[in-house]
Amino acid sequence: CEINTNLSSIVKHNFTQLGCKHISCINDDGIAVLNSHKKNYFDAIYIDPSRRHDVKGKVFLLKDCLPDITVHLDSFLEVTNTILLKVSPLLDIRNTLRDLRFVSEVHIVAIKNEVKELLILIEKTKTEANPTIKAVNLDGANESSFSFRLNETYEVHYENPKYYLYEPNNAILKSGGFNAVAKVYGLGKLAQHSHLYTSNELIEFPGRSFEILDVVKFNKKVLKKQYGGSQVNITTRNFPKTVSVLRKELQLKDGGNDYWFFTTLSDNQKVVIFCRKINHKTI
Repeated sequence: CEINTNLSSIVKHNFTQLGCKHISCINDDGIAVLNSHKKNYFDAIYIDPSRRHDVKGKVFLLKDCLPDITVHLDSFLEVTNTILLKVSPLLDIRNTLRDLRFVSEVHIVAIKNEVKELLILIEKTKTEANPTIKAVNLDGANESSFSFRLNETYEVHYENPKYYLYEPNNAILKSGGFNAVAKVYGLGKLAQHSHLYTSNELIEFPGRSFEILDVVKFNKKVLKKQYGGSQVNITTRNFPKTVSVLRKELQLKDGGNDYWFFTTLSDNQKVVIFCRKINHKTI
């Protein structure tokens, strides 16, 4: 069902070209179509709400999309047990789930470490308010996935940098499973809000892995004097300065084989971690 005539026509044409004869395109308001089929029961309903608002322009909050799933959820659940909802990757997961019911799974889909979609699975038969969060990163032949329960408690240990450093992929960072990933992989976390992890033994990890070469206290004058003009890759995690500011202040060029992480440890100490990137294929 597509209410926009031009879009409906385009989709119908594409399906015809692809030989998809099992799909019917209806140029009508999906809500009205469902209301006219109240006597039917559907295996599943897939909803991709429009994120364009006549007044607000491009939107992402559920209440601003068309249709507003928060208003029509009960109507949908009268004719199905299963709903798959595609929403903006900008949405805050926990806040979004407060506006819904019967959520059993949330899928975070990233392609080459860029989060593209959030998919929310609603199942009326699942009454437990503890959905599974699944973070997937697709990158050609390489695919990594990580899952955890949203409302579980995961014990985490804060530790200073050891031999190896790990940075989760963006799908995991979007998921908010910062303690879960430490627990599942047996890693120490540098600090509550740093979202970097460490270990003495190298493991295969869903993200980037680095060998730690050195850890130094952040001192702008010392770093500029010793490394000014160098070519390095910079990442900041829980640090008061941005990458662009650090590059300007320390006179650093972008790129090269060296990786620096500017972050804060659990004792609130600001440090720079010098690293060398590891290719997991060599493990």
